[in-house]
Amino acid sequence: MTNDLKHLPRVGDAGLSQQTLADNFSDLHPPLTERQAIIESQRCLYCYDAPCIDACPSDIDIPRFIRQISENNINGAAHTILEQNILGGSCARVCPTEILCERSCVRNHDAECQPVLIGLLQRHATDHMRFECHPFARAADSGRHVAVVGAGPAGLACAHRLAMHGHRVTVFEAEAKPGGLNEYGIARYKLTDDFARQEVEFLLEIGGIELRYGQRLGDNLSLAQLHADHDGVFLGLGLGASRELGLTGEDAPGLAPATEYIKELRQASDLTQLPLARRCVVIGAGNTAIDMATQMARLGADEVTLVYRRGIDAMSATGHEQEIAKANQVRLVCWARPQEVRLDDRGRVAGMRFEKTREQDGRLIGTGETFEIAADAVFKAIGQSFAAESLADPLAAELERDGGRIHVDDSFRTSLPGVYAGGDCIASGQDLTVQAVQHGKLAAHAIHQDLLAKQEAA
Repeated sequence: MTNDLKHLPRVGDAGLSQQTLADNFSDLHPPLTERQAIIESQRCLYCYDAPCIDACPSDIDIPRFIRQISENNINGAAHTILEQNILGGSCARVCPTEILCERSCVRNHDAECQPVLIGLLQRHATDHMRFECHPFARAADSGRHVAVVGAGPAGLACAHRLAMHGHRVTVFEAEAKPGGLNEYGIARYKLTDDFARQEVEFLLEIGGIELRYGQRLGDNLSLAQLHADHDGVFLGLGLGASRELGLTGEDAPGLAPATEYIKELRQASDLTQLPLARRCVVIGAGNTAIDMATQMARLGADEVTLVYRRGIDAMSATGHEQEIAKANQVRLVCWARPQEVRLDDRGRVAGMRFEKTREQDGRLIGTGETFEIAADAVFKAIGQSFAAESLADPLAAELERDGGRIHVDDSFRTSLPGVYAGGDCIASGQDLTVQAVQHGKLAAHAIHQDLLAKQEAA
């Protein structure tokens, strides 16, 4: 990515001080104080048939942990959260609670002004837990060994639950650090202070989990070999390739995947050395597009425009995320699709031409009317797909697909016996961290049950 943007000035040239940058990338939502947490927890009605639980993808008993906070039982509250979602700390920070548990809260009506702040209460519990040792015990060694491909939320959740069942787990990770999206893909102001790494370290305290880095399926990792060497394989691959616009000039300097820039931003020790597009265009409508646009604005860009081919209501980014972008002076332009990359006399991105669109009989069509937006850089955030090398693996190529993603049954079994999958690589849901955690947890349960069945049959 750096080569695509190396001609741009550095963030330090924008004149923002180190302190301003630090403030711009501090917590998006500051944590509750102890007093605020107690007061907020007492707003909860502790519903018997709580709609917030039904809305939680990881089945956390929300009224129970909130009641435990109100009783100042922080360890108890944390245990309630983590027994269903071992990555409950990061999910408390990145979950779109406004469309999940908090939208379902019975306090969420005009007379109350707002629902119970479930996300912030969950963060309070997981931030302040103080266990003498890991809160979950590893069962007696089962003698079984399971391979997990990918140390993202799905893979880590699967590994932890398998360890609880007493199975030995080896996690194979392509990158140099674990965490997946939490480490490399979330806006820096959502997961601050190296939290992703600390959470993984906590998870690994259960024991029985080995991590191996630089292991990439289709490169130096073979699914057939993993299948032969282990009693089960879980694929938590994620989606590593950015989709193409399909336009001439797409490989020009100044046009880059948003995910690559966000990855570099999250790993940067000195934000002033990042390349800065003073006039920036982001193409997309999801949380990645919002994160990219908002962070470029916070780095000191003068103009940031997010362009989407349909209307505001069709954007996959929540209304809350859209408001974050607007609060950072990001301009949202809808009903427009990319038509041509505009280049300067050096062959570098100078802007983009868009065609206005409209909907006709449920189909998106171009109107023929065009306009241009000048830009020093254009970032693609139009979705991701499998990295080609992942599915070049001979055995992985045999996996049945659903729309380009891996097909699984209700228990996350793939079409290959003994191979399971979950997270963004399967065609299910909204590509949320909390959902990936649930996939990993349920897949681990299926693996465990299948191993028990094999043992009984033998």
